[in-house]
Amino acid sequence: MTLPADLQLAVVVVVFAVVILVIALDLLDLVVAAMLGVIIFAGIGVLTGPDILKAMESGGGTLALLFGGMVVARVLVPTGLFELLGIRLVRFSRGSGKRLALGLVILVTPLCAVLPNATVVLLMAPVLIGAARTLDIDFVPLLIAFVTISNAAGLLTLVGDPATYIVGSSIHLSFGGYLRYVSLGGLLAVLCVVLLMPWLLREVWATQRSPSAEPEGVRLRHPGFVAATVAVLALMVILFVCGESLPVRQGAPAVAILAATLALLALYRWRIEPVEKVLSDVDWRTLIFIFCMLLMVQSLVKTGALTAVTAAMERIFGDNLLAAALALLTGVGLASSLLANTPVVLALVVVTKGYFVGIDMVPEEAMGSAFSDWPPQALPVFVAMMFGATLGGNATLIGATANIVASGISARHGTPISFGRFLRVGAPIAIAQIAVSAIYVAGLWLVLRT
Repeated sequence: MTLPADLQLAVVVVVFAVVILVIALDLLDLVVAAMLGVIIFAGIGVLTGPDILKAMESGGGTLALLFGGMVVARVLVPTGLFELLGIRLVRFSRGSGKRLALGLVILVTPLCAVLPNATVVLLMAPVLIGAARTLDIDFVPLLIAFVTISNAAGLLTLVGDPATYIVGSSIHLSFGGYLRYVSLGGLLAVLCVVLLMPWLLREVWATQRSPSAEPEGVRLRHPGFVAATVAVLALMVILFVCGESLPVRQGAPAVAILAATLALLALYRWRIEPVEKVLSDVDWRTLIFIFCMLLMVQSLVKTGALTAVTAAMERIFGDNLLAAALALLTGVGLASSLLANTPVVLALVVVTKGYFVGIDMVPEEAMGSAFSDWPPQALPVFVAMMFGATLGGNATLIGATANIVASGISARHGTPISFGRFLRVGAPIAIAQIAVSAIYVAGLWLVLRT
């Protein structure tokens, strides 16, 4: 059934809004809600085969990047490496809650810069809970701090968070360019958490205990395999950083798939566990959700549903790029505190590109995925979108996938995290991070406009 164009537009807008609302209010599983939206769009003739290919062209790299990172992290689970990291964390703390919290920052930040933060939370949250219980410390405040650190650390590199990669890849921002212009802002976001810890984690920060006996029998298993997998991870990072200077250039998604392939090859070589077991543990739920949202955003683009938003940006901001950047930072941050940031970013990338076309800064070709000749003055606007999408999710329990993962793990360990308890720690962190990001974006705008 194919509806008239005007009716298609109305149905697409209403269905997309309902899907987002249903997800935000937790009325239906987010994957089921997104799949129902896709089915409706296909049923009314909006979503066709060519549209699916366009969606894959624009977002397939994000899916490949996430999949590769998940596999590389998952193959290390049977080795006991993460349990050993927990023991090292307890030793580093020396019974001090303050040192435990700071050790958490040191441990988590580099991991979340190169691996999907939801995967890091899934693997490391039980370790953190065990470490906190060893010191007889309430683990919930530490767990909330953990996810806010992991989300902020995702801003350190182009591949640290789906939102950063979606925005960065849409304008063909290189890994090196990201490190040069954006990573410092991510570091400042991490430092915000550290500076707020003495206030928000007051009881944990003041705790001094004599640690209990360390777990017995925990040792590193299959050290040869661990060394091979860590080498693969190091190779992945090196290719992320230096891949653009190689004779044969490969994007970040291709590097992630290469790393996943090598990790699975090592797994098969050492006979650690069946490859199908690792693949079955990949977070397919997240990958399917992102794919469905790609399809829904493609439907919004096709029907022109985002045109009104683009026109509003042109009317309100004109060529005042700093005002547009700060408005996006605030608006996206607020939206991402209540909605999954993936659909927000996917839709606003299209809106923002249309805004630049509308003010005659770039040609119409910029709406396509192949255009890469973006003027430097446009970068702060896209960077603001990255910061808002990634840091706004720190405010609430439902603001980011990592938050939801941590909440589930906490509940399984006997202490559910309420929306209000998360808000008391997460909201001040998110507000401080957005404020610091606004200063950073303004500084970047001043540098690039000269």
